[in-house]
Amino acid sequence: MVVVLGTPNPESSRLYALTVTEGDPAWAGALAGTALRLPVYHITEPEIAAQVPPALYEQEVGVAQMVLDAAEIASALQEVRAQSRSV
Repeated sequence: MVVVLGTPNPESSRLYALTVTEGDPAWAGALAGTALRLPVYHITEPEIAAQVPPALYEQEVGVAQMVLDAAEIASALQEVRAQSRSV
């Protein structure tokens, strides 16, 4: 199972990624203290984008990708994935 995010910025991406890997960092939700250790990616990351037919990707993600800071989002998720592997 893999979690694919469509979050709009690095901060929200990091928060959701931490929630599905380490558990809810705010200790307020149902996943408080529950480390699911699920791999998490953003729809704009090349590993995921390559698995979607190009015409469909362009139709569903194309416009959003132009306005998102995809590099910063990917960096935030890479940090969370690296942190999750080291635990």
